[in-house]
Amino acid sequence: MADYGNQTALIVVDVQNDFADPAGSLSVSGGMEVVAFANDQVSAAEASGALVVFTQDWHPPSTPHFVKDGGTWPVHCVADSWGAELVPGLRVRGPVVRKGTGGEDGYSGFTVRDPTNGVEQDTELLGLLGDRGGERVVVIGLATDYCVKETALDALRRGFPTVVRPRACGLLTAHRATVTVQWVNMLTPEHSSWPANPAEERVLEGATYRLGIVQRRRVVRRPRSLGLALRTSEPGCVVQ
Repeated sequence: MADYGNQTALIVVDVQNDFADPAGSLSVSGGMEVVAFANDQVSAAEASGALVVFTQDWHPPSTPHFVKDGGTWPVHCVADSWGAELVPGLRVRGPVVRKGTGGEDGYSGFTVRDPTNGVEQDTELLGLLGDRGGERVVVIGLATDYCVKETALDALRRGFPTVVRPRACGLLTAHRATVTVQWVNMLTPEHSSWPANPAEERVLEGATYRLGIVQRRRVVRRPRSLGLALRTSEPGCVVQ
């Protein structure tokens, strides 16, 4: 179980019918299996006095985010629809941050982005963490290769040591091996503007990705299930 405390925030990303339920329009394979483990994390966080925040895609019926309106995605998580509801049985014990309410792209829980001009604006998530004195972030939810990844990266950009717990996450893409690619993307030089101080590296229970800053020329070792160790010569994000 993750080490929660009153300065930790657990962010539960988009555990909604359209992503988790097999009948959803953007269903994640095995998405419903995430719910039980997510509930365990919520209970542990709550018992430790940690802030628990839930994010929720909440789109209007028409938006440039959707294919039918010139965007990328099928219609999903339309406001007040079944697909937008948080999954029945999810232990919701904290504030809910809705994203995409004005038709924006809402990949990260921290920001939304205008799909036509790329302009970003903050959600209320950062303010919630600030109000509670949050200094560390744990991210779980759906989907690993989109909103979980973007939320974790945004947390890092804002200076929060960040942990992703994969047992409480699910991939939208069909090929499980592509999770490696998603995390490798976090090592690329485009993220080299992050703070230069290297993070302490450690594996939490052998099933947690610890995200932080890596020293130059440091070898990054991965769990066997994710393939070979990588060597990076640029600052970036360690995924363990």
